[in-house]
Amino acid sequence: MTFDEDESKKPAAQQPPAEPEPEPEGAEAEGKVQLGSDPTSDAASRKTELGENRVSWQDIVVVVRKPFLKQRRLEILPTWGITMNDNIIRHYQFNAAINYFLTDVLAIGIEGQYYIKDLREPYDLVARQARRLPTVNKYNYGAALNFHYVPIYGKFAILDEHIIHWETFFTAGVGFTQSEVIPRDPAYEPFKNFLITPNVGASMRFFVTKWLTVNAGIRDYIFVDQFEAVGRTEVRADDAKQNADSSLINNVVFQAGIAFWFPMSFDYTTFR
Repeated sequence: MTFDEDESKKPAAQQPPAEPEPEPEGAEAEGKVQLGSDPTSDAASRKTELGENRVSWQDIVVVVRKPFLKQRRLEILPTWGITMNDNIIRHYQFNAAINYFLTDVLAIGIEGQYYIKDLREPYDLVARQARRLPTVNKYNYGAALNFHYVPIYGKFAILDEHIIHWETFFTAGVGFTQSEVIPRDPAYEPFKNFLITPNVGASMRFFVTKWLTVNAGIRDYIFVDQFEAVGRTEVRADDAKQNADSSLINNVVFQAGIAFWFPMSFDYTTFR
């Protein structure tokens, strides 16, 4: 055998480049970990995606439902009150209100008041020391048309066991009050006044059950009252009223009561 050239010195024949292997599919892909990736995180993500317990948006409640709804419900509210800013005469107020809630935060209602007077100790002290009786009026009754707005809602825990829900609401309205002069001389006739009375106030409501709440707040009844004139000489009430003195009065009353709600239950009609 003859050789033209030394085949041992020839370069080796070049092999064609190897074709890339196809990516595994299905179950084979799950067992393959890419270079540089974290096998632990990949396994966790596969468990989340393919696990039996999947999380649905229906299982996530972002805001808990309010335990008490007021829309289209009637509140019957009897309250007891006491005047706070008169050191000569004190009034006890017995109030009854009916409120209808147009929405969960807006209501309209009416109220009626009945007053019982209580002359305080300074009334007698002024008479003894100054040798004259002070000028005072008593309130008999009143009524008002009111609007209520609820901008604040919250809750707190008692001993980490019971959760109390509460809200703060503001009231504004207009009505009337009847006042009556207490004459310095019992021989003189008293006269009465019919007073247009705007009122404003702020109160808190604590929810006890689905049909019972406890309310407490402060109201300011504002009116221009007419008082017996100093040095009155008219015996008849009509003559004395023509010479009466006028003064702006802020009748500030603390009120507390228990409210009953009708219907006594409610249903949610919107999505969670």
